[in-house]
Amino acid sequence: MDERREYLTKEKYNQLVIELNDLKNVKRKEVAEALDYARGLGDLSENAEYHEARTRQADVEERIKKIEDILKNTTVVEDKHGDHAVIGSTVVVEKADGTKKMTLMIVGSAESDIATGKISNRSPIGAAVLGKKKGDIFQFNSPSGKMEYKLLEVK
Repeated sequence: MDERREYLTKEKYNQLVIELNDLKNVKRKEVAEALDYARGLGDLSENAEYHEARTRQADVEERIKKIEDILKNTTVVEDKHGDHAVIGSTVVVEKADGTKKMTLMIVGSAESDIATGKISNRSPIGAAVLGKKKGDIFQFNSPSGKMEYKLLEVK
């Protein structure tokens, strides 16, 4: 896998395309209008509205660039239902000692959200489970030490 590639589900890809379109066609226009208004207020050196609008403009442009970079280097993955864990797979894993069971979806780093069970393919557990099949034991290093899990199911 290419480390510079981003892997996104079709859903996340579409969300980013919609956000990018909104930033370029709506937010940029709003910022431009705010800048025009602020310029009309006079002295720019002490014009809080102008400085706020410039900050907002920088934030919008930075987000546009970030999304464009992500989309430029993206591979869209489908939900995978096979016997090996790949990006797009949902897996059920359990600590080797049986104390913790988790259902996780392996996604690209731009989409990861541990609160919803989406883990990055670049995270320690995500990288370790890739390529494994049902019944395989795998290990990885975490901040709390070496962890050992068993892959119970690939959905």
